Amino acid sequence: MVPASPNQPELPTDAAAALRQQIRHHEHQYYVLDAPEITDGEYDALVRELESIERDHPELATPDSPTKRVGGKPREGFQKIAHSSAMLSLDNALDEAELRAFDARVRELLGGTEFRYIAELKMDGLSMATRFADGTFQLAVTRGDGSIGEDVTENARTIRSMPLAVAETAHFEVRGEVVMNRRAFERLNLDRDEQGLPRFANPRNAAAGSLRLLENMITASRRLDYYAYFLLNQAGLPMLDSHGESLDWLARQGFKVNPLRRICPDVESALAFCREFDARRDSLPYEIDGVVIKVDSIAQQVALGYTARAPRWAIAFKYAARQVETVVEDILIQVGRTGALTPVAVLAPQVVSGVTVTRATLHNEDEIARLGLQIGDTVVVERSGDVIPKVVRVKELGSSRREFLMPTECPVCHGHVVREEGEAASRCINVNCPARLKESIRHFASRHVMAIDGLGDVLIEHLVESGLVKGVDDLYRLTQADLEALERMGPKSAANVCANIARSKLMPMPRVIGALGIRFVGERTAQLLAEHFGSLDLIANATREELQQAQEVGPKVAEAIFDFFHEPRNIELLEKLRSERLIFTHAVVKREGGLLEGLTFVLTGTLPNLTRDDAKKRIEDAGGKVSGSVSKKTSFVVAGADAGSKLEKAVALGIPVMDETGLLGMLTSG
Repeated sequence: MVPASPNQPELPTDAAAALRQQIRHHEHQYYVLDAPEITDGEYDALVRELESIERDHPELATPDSPTKRVGGKPREGFQKIAHSSAMLSLDNALDEAELRAFDARVRELLGGTEFRYIAELKMDGLSMATRFADGTFQLAVTRGDGSIGEDVTENARTIRSMPLAVAETAHFEVRGEVVMNRRAFERLNLDRDEQGLPRFANPRNAAAGSLRLLENMITASRRLDYYAYFLLNQAGLPMLDSHGESLDWLARQGFKVNPLRRICPDVESALAFCREFDARRDSLPYEIDGVVIKVDSIAQQVALGYTARAPRWAIAFKYAARQVETVVEDILIQVGRTGALTPVAVLAPQVVSGVTVTRATLHNEDEIARLGLQIGDTVVVERSGDVIPKVVRVKELGSSRREFLMPTECPVCHGHVVREEGEAASRCINVNCPARLKESIRHFASRHVMAIDGLGDVLIEHLVESGLVKGVDDLYRLTQADLEALERMGPKSAANVCANIARSKLMPMPRVIGALGIRFVGERTAQLLAEHFGSLDLIANATREELQQAQEVGPKVAEAIFDFFHEPRNIELLEKLRSERLIFTHAVVKREGGLLEGLTFVLTGTLPNLTRDDAKKRIEDAGGKVSGSVSKKTSFVVAGADAGSKLEKAVALGIPVMDETGLLGMLTSG
């Protein structure tokens, strides 16, 4: 930059460019190198000065400006994005013998060619791919299922150790780990204590939750770090021969790359690195759960290739979980967003892997019985970096131990608690239970249920937290003025949401059944119930036996429906929805006199001439029913090529089996 002359004021263009350069330098010093050169106040003053220039001269604002890290309205959800290439997981070595076996496989595959390893700390966070075009940050995608992840670009932009621009003006992709260090994690939990909010179980969960928040201003307030560990798509970049060189290149571009890595000439050297950091891991500022060991040469990585799910040239050496002994002082119940009741052990505080543990999950009643645990016992608690602490075993019986009994009513709303046959979890079945209300509303409003467009996560959060909605039925009493009073809700958006809520009253009865969130009752079962009973009141008053007369409703589903409608709070909800004029009836179409009347068929395998839909339509047109599962009520199973477990079950139950020819014969007989 050419400096302005003493008699000429600095041009806004030059001042903005200089400030951006200064701010990026200080961000790198503070967030990447942990070596700040100025105070927080001085840094903030630079940012405010740049914001002032960009506000007065909007044309000078650039996409990669440090002022663009935070901003915009909350989103309603995250878009799915396909990865440029699969983000595969790594195979694990759980002990030294397994790591040596990996080394033997590499040696065999490379045919005796000399090679070396590079060992890196396996940071315990959330994997994320970031794409750069012409040297500018463009996109960030979570790992997801390895093929498709979620677009978290706006949240990733708030991570101060993420460079928004680099010197290299090429197109490339970087993969790395989003983590929250121990200090930031403890500070976050202290803040949550003050707000009366539940603590995060570990830094990994906190990092993952923070990255997926719909309001990036909250993400920005939590200090996340992004450590780059892999350079992908190197077209147009300098030729790099080794993974170690690519990490050095990333560091030169301004990425935060963990300096605690080592070139290892052989597996014994790699094992020494693993042992060294197993002893040091509690003193690190962040959590690790092992070491990643890779063949360093990129050409040899290509030669070794991949299995279906993991590279052959890399492995994760996993550290054993840390364990401590402590006393179970009490057992409390947490009610989750789906209504599941989870027993949680209240522990005498102990430090495990650098984190003070005061709670541990007990999962369910069966787990407590398996452990033989009672309140007052001394137990062994285990904590791995990526899981909530858990009780492993009872070490010593307490002198005044007390048995824990799962409550028969919800500790939050005092509604009925049920445990379905074959299910491990007990559940609160009150749709309007405060603990599950947000999830109930989310389900009620979803596209395939009541289809209330615009009622997304952020708005649901505001409606419940403000007290405007204390039950699902309250949605129908919201006014446009109520919505406009909420943060970031304008008149047009409020009017659209109100119109969509009103429109949902026209949804047919099967949608209303599905909206209630009855366990095991999805879209198809709701449709079959509506067609069989024709009235929501008849379903609510049906016996278990009467419910099972409906197509595809077995004992387990019938029990869930029966329990749901015998919870007084759910009946109260039903009456409130009736008063809002939702549709509670459905036309029952009965085909009389058909050739297949009274018969139930199950289709399995591939038929030679008929598609599954064709066969189903022909059976139903002839008065028969088609079920998705084989039971004692099944009349015939129609089996085609590659028939599977349904055919086996039919044979075991002695149910007649026919092929396509037999079905066509029945349809044309008489």
